[in-house]
Amino acid sequence: MVRRMLTLLAAAWLVLSLAPPAHAQAEVYVALGDSAAAGPLVPNQIHLGCLRSDRNYPRLTSQAIGAATFRDVTCSGAETEDMYQPQSTELGDVPPQLDALTPSTTLVTVQIGANDVGLTDFIEDCLNLLPPPIGDACNDDYNVGGQDKWRVDTDALRPVLVTLMSDIRARAPQARIFMVGYGTYARQDGCYPRVPIIRADANYIRATLRYFNQMLAEQAAAAGVGFIDLQTPSVGHDPCASAGTRWIEPYVPASPAAPFHPNAAGMRGFAVAVTAAVTGAR
Repeated sequence: MVRRMLTLLAAAWLVLSLAPPAHAQAEVYVALGDSAAAGPLVPNQIHLGCLRSDRNYPRLTSQAIGAATFRDVTCSGAETEDMYQPQSTELGDVPPQLDALTPSTTLVTVQIGANDVGLTDFIEDCLNLLPPPIGDACNDDYNVGGQDKWRVDTDALRPVLVTLMSDIRARAPQARIFMVGYGTYARQDGCYPRVPIIRADANYIRATLRYFNQMLAEQAAAAGVGFIDLQTPSVGHDPCASAGTRWIEPYVPASPAAPFHPNAAGMRGFAVAVTAAVTGAR
């Protein structure tokens, strides 16, 4: 009996000695990105310069995974250059986002690029209060010399993103890195006049954003980092959806959020997708 007890104790000691300590799985999570991640006007705003919410998907993800340390430096208006240099806001400059990374960082999400090519401004440019023939379609305004301006600008961003992923890895060598895509901002054929973007322009916006998200996925693969698709889970939750269903607000929001940005429900939905991705890839 004593011998059997000693054997069991020895086995238990061996298992415990081989198992990692409980804190080994605790994440040191850093969130980088623009307004799609920051959550402008979504209650509660905790950084007025960056219009950052305490209920954006990075913070909800950090809570879901039980991150030991969480740093959210997402900032509305951010472009890729703001990863490297201070970003000017209405309330002063904020440090370069990459400064938040350290060698102890274990998880990074980055949602960036839309402001580099002006996608939000482009969507708002296509608002048309009067349908044709009185109002004009906007999509042909972006055909320059037989080339689609948005696809040209999107393709020019490819090497920039690969370099950015490399620079993130250099600063956080043990981190799992995920590039995050953008949600569904326009449904097929639109829903004029509820969202005053005519059918042709709605389809153009949809195609442009699909191309942009595909570019992000391809560059994530090229850089050897993960990609998190927010376009698919947000189908049916676009600005055309009812107030209780949509995740992204239209030009005149019904929930606290910036126009054509995620509301609180959208942030919760995106947090589910992000949490599933980062825990599934652990």
